[in-house]
Amino acid sequence: MKEKSERRKTRRIVPALLGWFAAHARDLPWRRTRDAYAIWVSEVMLQQTQVKTVLPYWERWMKAMPDVRALGRARSRTLHKLWEGLGYYTRVRNMQKAARLIVAQHGGKFPQKFEEVLALPGIGRYTAGAICSIAFNHPTPIVDGNVARVLARVFGVEGEVRDKDVRERLWELAGELVGEAQNFKLRASNFNETSNSKLQKETTAPLTTDTAQSRGSFHVSLFTYHAFGCSHLNQSLMELGALVCTPKGPRCEVCPVATNCVAFREGRVEELPVMGARQRTTQRRFVAVALQRKGSFFVQQRPGGIVNGHLWEFPNVEVGLRSNGRREAKRMLGENGAVSEPFCTIKHSITRYRITMEVFRARGELTNEWGPPSLKLWRTSQTNGDGKWLRPEQLRRLPFASAHRKVLEKLLGETGKLKTGK
Repeated sequence: MKEKSERRKTRRIVPALLGWFAAHARDLPWRRTRDAYAIWVSEVMLQQTQVKTVLPYWERWMKAMPDVRALGRARSRTLHKLWEGLGYYTRVRNMQKAARLIVAQHGGKFPQKFEEVLALPGIGRYTAGAICSIAFNHPTPIVDGNVARVLARVFGVEGEVRDKDVRERLWELAGELVGEAQNFKLRASNFNETSNSKLQKETTAPLTTDTAQSRGSFHVSLFTYHAFGCSHLNQSLMELGALVCTPKGPRCEVCPVATNCVAFREGRVEELPVMGARQRTTQRRFVAVALQRKGSFFVQQRPGGIVNGHLWEFPNVEVGLRSNGRREAKRMLGENGAVSEPFCTIKHSITRYRITMEVFRARGELTNEWGPPSLKLWRTSQTNGDGKWLRPEQLRRLPFASAHRKVLEKLLGETGKLKTGK
């Protein structure tokens, strides 16, 4: 009986979601294409990153790396520079590995079979499903944070979403919905361009510089692409979670499926989904040295295989939370470096870590004994092992870890020599 009830509910929800998406989807550049490569790039960039942040990155990337062949043959420095600031740099390295496999095994054409997409480096169940459904209209389900929240509320799914059984239940529901959408034909009666006008005004405003005319044509095109039911269904779930069914303060009054939502009917919207206890945050502290000599600064490249591998940074070391920062900086430099007063303090977060980096200005050389074993630096006239003395115009071309990019901007901004273009 419960299964029949859910099937009836699914048949009601699908047309409501498709109609809402046709009228209210944001006009995002990767929604104007069916190119699997372009969609793949957007999906990877959007992992743990907001849309407004991704937009300029995606535009720049597609100009520099228009297809898998360009990505496969690109230099590491070029890739990391294009990705600079997005974080989680393993993603971009896996993308290049996947691109090279696509060239070698699929003749440079993005594979369409779910199993073949899933086999590519860095692509998991969600990303493979998103690519196959959005680009090829395959009935492959997706469950990310937004979709999990929508499904848990609409179907009243109990239990922590991190629990394996709960996750599988969410994937099962997502599969039922996209399966229902596979043969669904969007009818004119489902497309009401004037309904929920307040929501439409707020959610269809462009994040690009498109004209009003092009925005209108975008939403009409979503309606006329009625053959892409699976593609639009999955995107509607993501969009609903991003714009309406938000973690806090969901806008149930304009939700197209509120009448079919268990959480709304039972007054439990704020209770579902059950997220469980958050991970406790951990404080970490670093001391860095901006070492200057004859107009050049000393920077070093992090080795591969570690966090922020292949990116550049100023010499730094992790210290105790109560350590004397200036003393630690002097210890790094040894007798040949003159440490001044603190230059700046950078605070940032990586997953559960809350990081403070205290930066000191210094002039002079590095001693042969300085540095952690993995980043040992040796003093020469041009290079110190993995590090180099570089002028401002050279530093601009390097990809830096986010915190160290902020230090660089402050240092070179003093003399007006750095224009980031951001």
